[in-house]
Amino acid sequence: MNKISNTSLESQIFSNRVILSIAFILILTIILISRVFNLQINNYEYYTEESLGNQMRTLPITPTRGDIFDRNGKILATNQLAYRLTLTPEKTKDIVKTLLALKERKFINDKDIAAFKKYRGRYKNFHSIPLKHKLSEKQVAEFLVNNPFIGIDIEPYFHRVYPNGASSVHVVGYVSRMNKKDKSFYNKEDYLGTSFVGKTGIERQYETLLHGKNGKKQIERNAAGRVVNTEIIQESKTGVDLYLSIDLDMQKKAESLLKGRRGSIVAIDATNGEVLVMVSTPIYNPNWFVNGISHKNYKQLQTSKDIPQLNRAIQGLYPPGSTVKPMVALAGLEQGLITAHSESYCPGFFKLPNVKRKFNDWKRSGHGVVNVKDSIAQSCDVFFYELANKMGIDNLHDGLELFNFGKKTGIDIPGERGGILPSKAWKKINKNEPWYRGETLITGIGQGFMTTSPLQLAVSTAALANKGVIFQPKILKSIQVSGEVIKEVVRGYSKQIPIKDIHNWENVIDGMKRTIYSPKGTGRRLNKKLSYTLAGKTGTAQVFGLDAEEQYIAANLDERLRDHALFTGFAPIESPKIVIAVIVENAGSGSAKAAPLAKKVLDIYFKKLAKKGL
Repeated sequence: MNKISNTSLESQIFSNRVILSIAFILILTIILISRVFNLQINNYEYYTEESLGNQMRTLPITPTRGDIFDRNGKILATNQLAYRLTLTPEKTKDIVKTLLALKERKFINDKDIAAFKKYRGRYKNFHSIPLKHKLSEKQVAEFLVNNPFIGIDIEPYFHRVYPNGASSVHVVGYVSRMNKKDKSFYNKEDYLGTSFVGKTGIERQYETLLHGKNGKKQIERNAAGRVVNTEIIQESKTGVDLYLSIDLDMQKKAESLLKGRRGSIVAIDATNGEVLVMVSTPIYNPNWFVNGISHKNYKQLQTSKDIPQLNRAIQGLYPPGSTVKPMVALAGLEQGLITAHSESYCPGFFKLPNVKRKFNDWKRSGHGVVNVKDSIAQSCDVFFYELANKMGIDNLHDGLELFNFGKKTGIDIPGERGGILPSKAWKKINKNEPWYRGETLITGIGQGFMTTSPLQLAVSTAALANKGVIFQPKILKSIQVSGEVIKEVVRGYSKQIPIKDIHNWENVIDGMKRTIYSPKGTGRRLNKKLSYTLAGKTGTAQVFGLDAEEQYIAANLDERLRDHALFTGFAPIESPKIVIAVIVENAGSGSAKAAPLAKKVLDIYFKKLAKKGL
């Protein structure tokens, strides 16, 4: 018996299926139309740029770094056109294989590959990442004749050069590859594509001025990844040129005088605080760092006991020794504890009441009866032991603090250290010990805890020469673009030390004059054939203390335990133009080893003035 079909039910099921199918088709159609609308209308520009991005890329134009000159226009740092090998990751199918092939053809080595891997993460895939800088002309020619590599190119760039080699390295500094810290510190937009930044000295201090502003270019590549068109969207802005206050001739003379020694010579303009000479020895070649220092040279710098990378002019801290005596004398006069006629008898030593220890004078036979001027000229320790004892450490501290001891000068170069001007509070905080009277005595002759940098000595001596005017020292003199001065650098701060009696200042300066011109002056050997008047102060600073009965014999000591030699001075006396400070480590007598160097630098300065008719 055949089953009777239910036509009505089948018709209903069919109708439902048709409705569902139509609804499903409608929904899909709506989704498709919506998607097309979104792609073609709402996000048209975005996807157009994305599609063009496969051929077009916007890349930064790295600006040309500004040059650095001395005060007379002599070049200290500049740029030379060079060529580098680059790799663009998005256009290089097999980077590892490509690097090995380049190595086989001797375009790069293992060091270059390691550097590429280290720095790759700091670039976008479409950036041209440097593989090797400063290619030889032969390498450039060989590569251009037959370049089978896609994504590997030769690019011109400006290579930083220091034409004077090691000279002035501690002032100018050097540039080297950017690291992660640099990337995070500098403005990303301006430094996109930049490979090198200033690491030390003026190169670092004025990095953003020297660097300039990035430009933008749009490049078009073909299907093979080769650039077929370049359009500049925004020109880069070249970094400005910096003119420093440094005199290169004087600088080189000072470096030659200190050759083979550890030490520093600083000379500043007494009228405005401009730094004319800032030498620290030993020196090293900044060109070593530009493309990455070799292992050999790096090891040489790092293992040297002489610490060449230390800028002794601002970072070397030394006991000022007798060079601080004029300031101590002035403090005693201004505080009314002594007068210009006060006298002391020097038997060759000083003793505190009820204390067994002797505080010896450098001249064991003694100086006899001396006054303020004599004590400065002859550098009598006993006079200053007695004066310091009268003053006490707090008055001594307050008097020396006026001359900026114990503080940074604020010079426009990174890394300056401030030195130490001790006091009761300082010792309690730093040593957790009480202050002893004997420590006051040795502070009075620039020994003990007291330390200062050569620059601080020059600044304090300038304040004495200027009768209380302290200038903030400056190295940058002017900023120029295309040879035209766009900005004369505003001088740093100046302040006036309060003066109670100008005669006190004149008496101290006369004592420094007698150092050079008196028959008993410790610097009397300098006054022969002087074409200018000179006031100065010699100094000898102990590296370690001697027992009261122990005699200092340099020949019996290791070279690095011998006394430091110091000299400070200014000229001409009547209207000071230049101030100088010299420290020669472990050289011994300041009058014999440091003072003659100062004279030779000053001679160049005054010869130059004479040529100019000044």
